[in-house]
Amino acid sequence: MSAVLETEEQQALRAAVAALGKRYGRDYMMSVVRDGAHPRELWAEAAKLGYLGVNLPQEYGGGDSGMAELSIVLEELGAAGCPLLMMVVSPAICGTVIARFGTDTQKQQWLPGLADGSLTMAFGITEPDAGSNSHRITTTARRDGEDWLLTGRKVFVSGVDIADATLIVGRTEDARTGRLKPCLFIVPRDAPGFRRSQIDMELQAPEKQFELVLDDVRLPSDALVGGGTSRSGEAESGGEDAGLLQLFAGLNPERIMTAAFAIGMGRYALGRAVEYAQTRQVWKEPIGSHQAIAHPLAQAHIELELARLMMQKAARLYDEGDDIGAGEAANMAKYAAGEACVKAVDQAVHTLGGNGLTREYGLASLITAARVARIAPVSREMILNYVSHQSLGLPKSY
Repeated sequence: MSAVLETEEQQALRAAVAALGKRYGRDYMMSVVRDGAHPRELWAEAAKLGYLGVNLPQEYGGGDSGMAELSIVLEELGAAGCPLLMMVVSPAICGTVIARFGTDTQKQQWLPGLADGSLTMAFGITEPDAGSNSHRITTTARRDGEDWLLTGRKVFVSGVDIADATLIVGRTEDARTGRLKPCLFIVPRDAPGFRRSQIDMELQAPEKQFELVLDDVRLPSDALVGGGTSRSGEAESGGEDAGLLQLFAGLNPERIMTAAFAIGMGRYALGRAVEYAQTRQVWKEPIGSHQAIAHPLAQAHIELELARLMMQKAARLYDEGDDIGAGEAANMAKYAAGEACVKAVDQAVHTLGGNGLTREYGLASLITAARVARIAPVSREMILNYVSHQSLGLPKSY
């Protein structure tokens, strides 16, 4: 990796994380999946080395870096075959939102634990009837004295079973207009009325998916990220009027980290395919000498590298505080990485032929996993909508 694109410190971080990932690898991750467990050992070691909280403020135990560094961590673990999906959620989304918009109490309560891995937070936004259209979110919060009562449903929420709390996107009523506006609430896992049920997934991953039901979950006033209602002109300090800012502050890192997740997975699959193509011999030369094998693998490598460039651009813009520019780049990075990952995995399996479908080589399960990068957290079609409307200025059809 050229120093023009990454600093010496970032290159050193990449090498160190790659070494950590090599010690665990795909075999470790699949053994965790078979046991129905979570990669606690890898999570704990990554935390101890300072990797999980590399993007969080130093005063709360973090590394005081940014999305550029956190995406390096996830990409390299993925390239080693042992990605940590909860990195997308806990330090990237939830940690970022709390660091930027939380009250002093919220920061002190959550950020040190998120940084050292002792606390984990899930993120709930998707609803059964409000997938890509967040304007249709029906999870609502209403005042009851000094408390909030939160009611609604969420689906496809990762890692709720291991999370100490879930950052829930709800809506409150604007006292002036009566319209509903987004707000974010920290819901402890043991809150009365907060129930979860596991969704039966074909996907083989240690992070399980859940449906959540919130039945008049009573929360104290300080469960609202940023505290109470913000005064006019002070929305960036957090509170009830800053929900939209908070939401997008979390969604841009989510897209950047999803790109890192996809690029890492694609690199892992491509690496296995290249290794096989170098050693598998059917005729006189290894199969990798044949252009029908070599060229598709080369193309997959090129597309992964291009996706990484866009991811690096998105991370840099975000870390520099350009939320609008980062929004466009993060969506493009997520799109490019998802497409590159699916192609890399498909070509890797095809290169190995029948062996690509065996457990020995560990590629077949990636066929399903790679699709996640196309679907979540936002579909490629919705990203194309975003680019056509926001970047190109074309009219909407909806």
